[in-house]
Formats: sequence, C-alpha cells, structure tokens
Amino acid sequence: MNTTFKCFAGLSLISACLIAGGCSGLVSPHGPIDDDAPTEFTTTDSGLQYRVLRKSEGKRPGSADSVKAHYIGTLDDGTVFDTTYNRGQPGIFKLNEVIPGWTEGLRLVGEGGMIELRVPPVLAYGSKGRRPKVPPAATLNFKIE
Repeated sequence: MNTTFKCFAGLSLISACLIAGGCSGLVSPHGPIDDDAPTEFTTTDSGLQYRVLRKSEGKRPGSADSVKAHYIGTLDDGTVFDTTYNRGQPGIFKLNEVIPGWTEGLRLVGEGGMIELRVPPVLAYGSKGRRPKVPPAATLNFKIE
C-alpha cells in the first residue's frame, strides 16, 4: 500500500512517516519512489552522496541549465530548513547559481526523476552556514524531484 504524505511546516517526510506509524511504501508528496531504489548512498569524488529514488530516461540538465524542481531540505537532526512543498509550487533554479552540491547532484538524474542528496559543507554553505536556518559547517540533506 502506498501512502502519500503532505509536508506541513516543521515536519519532514521522515517525521510524517514516523507519526503515521511506519515507512513502508513511503512516497514523496508528488510521486512514487522506485521499489528497487538503492538503500545505500553512492559517494562522488567531490564528497557528494546521492541515491536515485526514481529513475528517469528524461533529459539530464547541464551545469548552466535551469531546472524546475520540488524539494525538501533538512539538517542532520531532521529540521526542515527549506521546502517548496509548503509553497505549493516547485522552484526554478539555474544550476550555475545554486550550491555546488545541487549543481553536481541534479545532473545525475533526468527529468521526472527523484534524487536524495547528502551535501557536505564544502559543497553547501561551508564554515559560515546561512543563518538563521543553516548553521556553520552543516551537512544538508535533500529530496529533490
């Protein structure tokens, strides 16, 4: 059985999953996760960790392309620091104007796919963070579709 979770302010997908009583069949608010999605992350040479949650044969963006994506961003403790789901509309981003972890990570999945990223500080906001929501030296976690 698949269950769709809506994101509410202050609740991550993981929190919603736990409140609902289990994670079997977890899907994003807008689409399913592949049954054969990997459980382990792959690490690139830069240190970015990723796993493709929904494969796609769609076109992959280049490093200067614009992408339209829904996402949820959390800190390691599960705190949501940003999400498009609460706004009800995906964001549009130029990949050469976002954090390096997104530029690299979104090029690994095609249009219509979903990816989970663990972005180390060096590929995110570094030692300064982005106050008030992202502390210094934070690893950022994203689910992006």
